[in-house]
Amino acid sequence: MTDQLDISANRKSRKYSPRELAGRVLWGFGECLFHYSPRILFGWRRFILTSFGAEIGQQVHCHNSVKISLPWNLKIGSWSAIGERAVIYNLGEISIGERVTISQGAHLCAGSHDDSDPAFALLKPPIVIEDDAWICADAFVGPGVTIGRGAVVGARAVVTSDVPEWKVVAGNPARVVRDRVFRQEES
Repeated sequence: MTDQLDISANRKSRKYSPRELAGRVLWGFGECLFHYSPRILFGWRRFILTSFGAEIGQQVHCHNSVKISLPWNLKIGSWSAIGERAVIYNLGEISIGERVTISQGAHLCAGSHDDSDPAFALLKPPIVIEDDAWICADAFVGPGVTIGRGAVVGARAVVTSDVPEWKVVAGNPARVVRDRVFRQEES
């Protein structure tokens, strides 16, 4: 067993295809158009993202301060919103369902490294956020995680494993704190 990382092997490894590398260069320019657009131009940002291969539903609101790594690895369902300063680190695919809210400062991280490999190989596990979920402010969702339908990830929670449907999780590491139940409107 080796007792050190092989950084040289890591740097020599191919992490991206030539097409992905070209896309990253082009996205550098597209990202400028995205970030410098006025706050209210959600349609313009949807257009930019779809021009770079993202699959975006109707009436998606993505703020101009959102950081998206690879738009072609992003799917967002209709009526969803991504708040200010959210980080969508989508080396692997990130799929966001319909009517999902990703609050300000949330971080979805679909990239990591194999810590058992001396070359520290790049991993790209996907993230799935199912319909009607809410990722609260400054929460972190790690690689390979599925957030179930209607689930809530509390503010600043750290999620490293799947969250069941219609549950509220909080803390670090995130744990189920209760069921998500809607109040009945009085008639």
